[in-house]
Amino acid sequence: MPKKEFYDDSRDIYENPLVTRYARAEMAGLFSERSRVILFRKLWIALAEAQADLGVDITEAQIAQMRQYAEAIDFAKADEFERELRHDVMAHIRAFAAQAPLAAPVIHLGATSCYVTDNADLIILNSALRLVKSKLLAVLKQLRDFAVKYKSLPMLGLTHLQPAQLTTAGKRAALWMQDIVTDVENIDHILKHYKLRGAKGTTGTQAGFLSLFNGDSNKVKTLDRLVVQKMGFAASFAVTGQTYPRKFDYTVLSALSGVAQSAAKFAGDMRILQSLKEMEEPFESTQVGSSAMAYKRNPMRSERVSSLARFLINLAVNGADTASTQWFERTLDDSANRRIVMAQAFLAADGILNLYLNITENMVVYDKIIERRIAAELPFMATENILMEAVKAGGDRQLLHERIRIHAMESARRVKSEGLDNDLIERLRGDPAFGTVNFGVVLKPENYTGRAAAQVDEYVSGVVDKLLKKNKGRNIKSEVNI
Repeated sequence: MPKKEFYDDSRDIYENPLVTRYARAEMAGLFSERSRVILFRKLWIALAEAQADLGVDITEAQIAQMRQYAEAIDFAKADEFERELRHDVMAHIRAFAAQAPLAAPVIHLGATSCYVTDNADLIILNSALRLVKSKLLAVLKQLRDFAVKYKSLPMLGLTHLQPAQLTTAGKRAALWMQDIVTDVENIDHILKHYKLRGAKGTTGTQAGFLSLFNGDSNKVKTLDRLVVQKMGFAASFAVTGQTYPRKFDYTVLSALSGVAQSAAKFAGDMRILQSLKEMEEPFESTQVGSSAMAYKRNPMRSERVSSLARFLINLAVNGADTASTQWFERTLDDSANRRIVMAQAFLAADGILNLYLNITENMVVYDKIIERRIAAELPFMATENILMEAVKAGGDRQLLHERIRIHAMESARRVKSEGLDNDLIERLRGDPAFGTVNFGVVLKPENYTGRAAAQVDEYVSGVVDKLLKKNKGRNIKSEVNI
């Protein structure tokens, strides 16, 4: 046992690093027990209000007392009831009734547990999706500014992780932006068609509510609509079992998986670029890269994005499994799983986007290293242009092609076998067959980037700026815990 002054018993129990290290408090708070139970109570109030509106004998005094204690939750009392009842919703009904005794006879009238649990979950997921979207847009804005600034900076393109035609730093950022735009569009589609479970009853047939309203189907349908509207939404699922369709969870998880995919693609590119010393993620003045190698500047933020993204991407499969194994009107094997998966998916997404924001806020570009790498590869890429210039001056295409091939093979051998610089251009300059070629013009890197800069301008003005203007919102602060 350590000395008492060094003993902290709060460190004796596992804590979820998604909460303690990666996600921000705003996202974690959405999935807190307090947030969820407050929604339970607001849903019970909405149900009582709607029932009263439709003629059920519920007094304003009863509803007023429920409103009084909507956010004053006695968790100790609820825990006491749950130990006795072994049912969390019933425990909170009892705790609410104890605080609002006038309303005790009408709390949860005609409802099933999933009336509060599922509707509350859907409301929480809606808020969480909106927070993810706001952070995606903040990342998009930072990538947009980077892309515009570096739209014309030539950069060695890589296919198969091998040197290919040149691109620009800005065009590469446009590819990252396009992924983010897709993620925003996916979330927008979900939000546009968003539904609550509504008031559907025990197996989704609304039988209990039909009995409450003496067989009046119109009142039952109106009750469903009123409850949804009172909670701030426009629609409910047309049909449900006891729960809302778990395929919806999979839809949400798929959208979050897409966010993780986009971020991981970016992070992987950044890790390689940092290895090549062409670009770097921010590195703070007191940051340590390695406990042994003091010179190291590891891409730790990008690596963390990759790590969290792997976790999040795999959660979508879990959602598919849960949706596919729901028997008939419901089973309970989804419950414990969903408590973990849905919250952790959003916490992971939040952690990923916090890192993405932090990296894109201050990405470092080393243009001299980029120029050096281009200079090492451009001679090979320029050979087609050199060939065309020599042919236009009257040369024989087949003979010139063979001369280039011989020089290129020898130059490549020197680079690979002897570690020497690429001397292809010097060889071609010294070959009389290419005496008419203006090598200074032919070897300008900007002549090999095609429409990259124009594509950045077109994409930014045609897509990105319109999306950002449409979604003007609050500023998101960039920060990471560790």
